[in-house]
Amino acid sequence: MTGYIIISIISGILFGVMDAVINANPLAQRLYLVYKPIAKTSLNPIAGIVIDLVFGFIMAGLFWLLYASLPGATGLLKGLSFALMMWFFRVVMYVATQWMMFTIPIQTLFYTLAAGLGEMLILGILYGLALKPLI
Repeated sequence: MTGYIIISIISGILFGVMDAVINANPLAQRLYLVYKPIAKTSLNPIAGIVIDLVFGFIMAGLFWLLYASLPGATGLLKGLSFALMMWFFRVVMYVATQWMMFTIPIQTLFYTLAAGLGEMLILGILYGLALKPLI
């Protein structure tokens, strides 16, 4: 259980760091200009940290619970399988919705897909290498 808590905190911190890198770099700033009319002018860093930590616990917990059902013979392969599954449910579905409902440049959507895939792969590898099955 201690390992789960530590990995959950690490993944929550990684969420925050990766989100900052993904969203604050010059390319993202240019691509995400489309959201400027509806974007908040200031952020709540405490809320962001709490949300990222909660996401870390939820994602690590889901990996832990699904471990035996995930495809792959090793923890690493299971982590990659989990990452692809989470990428589909977190990122691909979000991008598909954005594409259907709003006029968003295709480059922005592809950037979101690629950045989200990278983020999920990093977390999946972390979970696969660090979290062992419950049984």
